[in-house]
Amino acid sequence: MVLLDGPESYEAFNFGQALLFEAKNQRKRDRTQADIFNAGCSLLNRASLASLKVSDICREAGVAHGTFYIYFTNRQAFVASLLLRFVDYLQAVMRGAPKSAEADTVRTATDAYYRLFEQNAGLMKCLVKHLEEFPSCLEAFQKLNREWAARVVASTERKLAQSGRAGKISRDELFRRAYALGGMVDQYLTALLLNHDPSLNRISQDKEAAIETLSLIWKRGMAV
Repeated sequence: MVLLDGPESYEAFNFGQALLFEAKNQRKRDRTQADIFNAGCSLLNRASLASLKVSDICREAGVAHGTFYIYFTNRQAFVASLLLRFVDYLQAVMRGAPKSAEADTVRTATDAYYRLFEQNAGLMKCLVKHLEEFPSCLEAFQKLNREWAARVVASTERKLAQSGRAGKISRDELFRRAYALGGMVDQYLTALLLNHDPSLNRISQDKEAAIETLSLIWKRGMAV
C-alpha cells in the first residue's frame, strides 16, 4: 500500500485517497476498482453500514450498476474486501511511523492512529461495531491488535533489559496492559469521533492536547 508523501500528510491517513493515488498509473480495471472502494469509504463516512446500497456506491463512483458486479459478487463481499484492505492499510501506516532515537515513538504512533481514526471514521465504525458480520475481517483486526500489542511489549521488554530488570514483569502482564490501554484509546476515539459525545468534544477541541493525553496514558500504563 502506497502511503503517498509520508505519515505527516493528510492523504497518508485517508484510505480512499491512498487507494486512488496507488491506482492512478495502473490499468483501467484497477482504477475503476479504486473508484468503487473510494465511493464506499465516502458513503460510510456519511451514512451507516446498514444503509449502504450497491446503487449508491455505483452513483458515487460514477460507474454503471453492472460494473460493480464485475468486481464483487454482492454488497457483503464488497464490504468484506474493503475492510480487509483497510486493516492492511492501518498496519502499514502504523509500521511506517518514525522510530528514530530522536522521535517520541509513543506520541508519533498515537498521533498516527488518531489521524487514521479521524480520516476514516466510517471504516473505523465498521471495525469497532460491526465485525461480527464479517468473520474474516474480525480475524484480521484481531491479528492487527495482537501484532501491535506484541510490538509494545517487545519495546517495553527492551527497556527492562536495558535497565537490568529483565523478567521483573511477566510477559502476560505486559500484554494485559497493552490490550487494556489499546481498548481505552479506542473507547475514547469512538466516543469523540464516532459518537460525537458533546462533553468529550468540548474538552477535546485541542487535538494536540488530546493526542498528548492519550500518549501519556500509554507511557504511564506501560511504565516499568
